[in-house]
Amino acid sequence: MPYQQGSRDSRPNAEGAQQHRSGDQNAQITQREIEDVEERSSPRTPIIYEVVRRLGEEEMARPATSLWWSGLAAGLSISFSLLAQAILQLRIPEEGWRPLVTSLGYSVGFVMVVLSRQQLFTENTITVVLPVMASWSMANVGRAARMWGIVLLANLVGTLFAAAFCTFTPVLSPDLRNEMLEISSQILQHDWIEMLFRGIAAGFLIATMVWLLPGAESGQFSIIVVTTYLIGAGGFMHIVAGSMEAFMLVLNRMMSPDLMFVAFLMPVLAGNIIGGTALFALLAYAQVMREI
Repeated sequence: MPYQQGSRDSRPNAEGAQQHRSGDQNAQITQREIEDVEERSSPRTPIIYEVVRRLGEEEMARPATSLWWSGLAAGLSISFSLLAQAILQLRIPEEGWRPLVTSLGYSVGFVMVVLSRQQLFTENTITVVLPVMASWSMANVGRAARMWGIVLLANLVGTLFAAAFCTFTPVLSPDLRNEMLEISSQILQHDWIEMLFRGIAAGFLIATMVWLLPGAESGQFSIIVVTTYLIGAGGFMHIVAGSMEAFMLVLNRMMSPDLMFVAFLMPVLAGNIIGGTALFALLAYAQVMREI
C-alpha cells in the first residue's frame, strides 16, 4: 500500500516535470524565432545613418596620398562604363530597345569602383556630409573640402588618362572607338539647365545607392547595378563617368576644353552636389535627427 500510494503521488510530479521541459522547449523556440526575425529585419534608419556617418569619418581621416591613389584608381575603373556601353552597342543591331540593353554597360565601372572601395567623388557627397552635419565645425568643413578636392581631381585625372589611352594608342579598334565617341556626343545635345537637373537626378541616385548598401549584405551587386542602370538609361549626368565621355570628345577635337568646362563640368558638378548633399543628405539627417 505505501508503495502504491507513492506511485500515485509521483505521477503528478512526472507530469509537471514534463510540462516544465515542454515549456522550456517552447521558450527556446520562441527565442530562436525572435533572433531569426531580427536577422531578417532591415536595419533601422538610425543604424544605417550611423554606419554611413562612421564611414565618412574614416574616409576623412585617411592620408592625402591614400585618397589620391584611390581616387585615381576610381577614375580609371569608371572609364570601363563607356567602354562596356560601346561594346554592347557595337554588337547589338539597331532596334528601338537597344539603348535599354546598352545601358547595362554603364553599371560596369560603378561595380568595379564600389565593390573595390575606391574613392568616387559622388559617393562622398553623402558620406562626408553626414559627419559634418552631426558635428558642425570649421575643422570638419575643412576636412570635407580637403577630401572633396583631392578625390574629384584624382577622379578627373584618372578619366583623362583613360581617354588619352583609348584615343592615342591602338588598344581599341576604330569601330569601337567610333562607338565610344557616338555615345559621348550625347552630352552635346543638352543645354546648361538640362545638364544641371540631370546632374541632380544622378547625384540623388548615387546617394541612394550609398544609403542602401549597408543593409544590403549579399544584395550589394544588385543595388549598384539597378541604381546606376537608371542613371545610364535615363540619360542623367554623372560628373566622373561623364568626364570620360567629355575628355574623349575634347581629345578627338569634337568639343573645346572651355566648352567642356562651362557646359559640362560646372552644371553637372553643381547638380551632383545638390542631388547628393542638399537633397538626399539633408533628408537622411532629418529622418534621424530626433533619434540620434
